[in-house]
Amino acid sequence: MFKPLFEKIALVGIGLIGSSLARVIRREGLAGQVSIATRSPATLARAAELGLGDTYSTDAVVAVQDADLVIVSVPVGSSGAVAGEIAPALKPGAIVTDVGSTKRSVIAQMQPLMPENVHFIPGHPLAGTEKSGPDAGFADLFENRWCIFTPLPGTDPEALERLSEFWRRCGSNIDTMDADHHDMVLAIVSHLPHIIAYNIVGTADDLETVTKSEVIKYSASGFRDFTRLAASDPTMWRDVCLHNKDAILEMLARFSEDLASLQRAIRWGDGDKLFDMFTRTRAVRRSIIDAGQEIDVPDFGRQAVEHPGAPAPVGKS
Repeated sequence: MFKPLFEKIALVGIGLIGSSLARVIRREGLAGQVSIATRSPATLARAAELGLGDTYSTDAVVAVQDADLVIVSVPVGSSGAVAGEIAPALKPGAIVTDVGSTKRSVIAQMQPLMPENVHFIPGHPLAGTEKSGPDAGFADLFENRWCIFTPLPGTDPEALERLSEFWRRCGSNIDTMDADHHDMVLAIVSHLPHIIAYNIVGTADDLETVTKSEVIKYSASGFRDFTRLAASDPTMWRDVCLHNKDAILEMLARFSEDLASLQRAIRWGDGDKLFDMFTRTRAVRRSIIDAGQEIDVPDFGRQAVEHPGAPAPVGKS
């Protein structure tokens, strides 16, 4: 058992990410004390029933007092409000980080409100499922996943290393990049796929009345996998779209151009072009498996989840 990295960790927000952190912090002994804050009394009560922390409060100010590490795990649109609320109560020398899927917006909201005597280090663990709430978390969520930091100029190297070690003990691999580059990368690997999934499932829902339930009744694996993404938290993804607008619109424009090219290939019966594209994209799938970010079992890993005897999936984001 490792010595605790932090005497007190405050988790502001106890959804999928926050509750998974609470579980892995407990399992790995990463903190002497965990305080949990969320505005919903019902959610807070459930977190207490699950034993996710040591202290609980609907007031984030109470939770962050004397905390050595504060992890803000709220929809990105709420980051500024939380920062303004907790700033006066932060302990000098504390590390403040977040888990938001957009970084430029979070920095713009939080950085101006952070006291000069704390270390604000924006972060983003690339891990998740379509589930939300304190019951959705599990300690292995971050295992072999990436946690990306977008450190600001002048970030204290020791604070960054201490936070990096925390995430490594949670199971994550660590990388750093510029906030704008992060937002562009996430726009293509995460944000655009979710938007496309929402759109396809919305179209299918419109067709449902026409096809008399056949869309749902005969859903094949491809459509089922889209519905997994489209089942993600609406508040979170509304905020992602609003707070990474420029990068998402650029990726949507490129996707639209490629989709038009694919449409022409189908229209004109260009089998060679279709075969080349499908071969290239199939190789991407193999690369993801080889990188350890997915498992190669039938039905996209679903068998491993539904049948406990099968190998456990690395995780999905």
